Amino acid sequence: MLPLKLDRPLAVFDIESTGTNRKTDRIIELAVLKLTPDGKTEGHTFRVNPGMPIPAEATAIHGIRDEDVKDCPAFRDLAPRVAEVLKDCDLAGYNVLGFDIPVLAEEFARAGVPFEIEGRRVLDAQRIFHKKVPRDLPAALAFYCGEMHLDAHNAMADVQATLRVLQGEFNRYPELPRDLDALDAFCNPRDPRWVDRTGKFRWENGEAVINFGRKQGQKLRDVARLESSFLQWMLKSDFPPDAIAIAQNALRGQFPAPPAAPAG
Repeated sequence: MLPLKLDRPLAVFDIESTGTNRKTDRIIELAVLKLTPDGKTEGHTFRVNPGMPIPAEATAIHGIRDEDVKDCPAFRDLAPRVAEVLKDCDLAGYNVLGFDIPVLAEEFARAGVPFEIEGRRVLDAQRIFHKKVPRDLPAALAFYCGEMHLDAHNAMADVQATLRVLQGEFNRYPELPRDLDALDAFCNPRDPRWVDRTGKFRWENGEAVINFGRKQGQKLRDVARLESSFLQWMLKSDFPPDAIAIAQNALRGQFPAPPAAPAG
């Protein structure tokens, strides 16, 4: 399988959904291939009733219609089982940082089931691909594997294709690290001044400050005290889950602890 040094399970997953809005669209299908350090794999596919009509433009992409999922359980009913499958796993997929992880985090939040992203390493085949040859999953499969992706947008087929692309990437780029810590750093370069993964908040003199928009440069604690509507707006907008959590905690009077100074 993949030439990785796994010290805990790696869950390679893909989502098919009602649309592309990470905040409001819902999961229709979730497929997971779980790779364990001892070389075993286990597959899981969940069909979900999204509780809303599936737009025709979404069906045109993945082929799933309202009648296909009308008798399927809602995500809130599946959430404990999905959380158990993903328990203690690092995560991998194609564009999982840009789409699948935020959508999944929103579904877990609506279901009231805890799902932490922090502490999980993330391997995104798209990030590796785009650093080398910017294209989409079918193009990646053709480029690295010489294959046509005939079942694009079938969740398990996309998972299998992602695994083949990752294998092709490791074959083509022997300089890629083989451990998840280094791969996580490669896929997700993070400025040490950032509080969150995408830099919506940054550290300044040991204080978390806003790092975008009209409040850029203002202390988080000042915004929470004087203009909490800005943070309330963040909660209703399409921000990554860790940025949402920081805003949510700030409204409760809880602020991030500054990073420890490097030893030496």
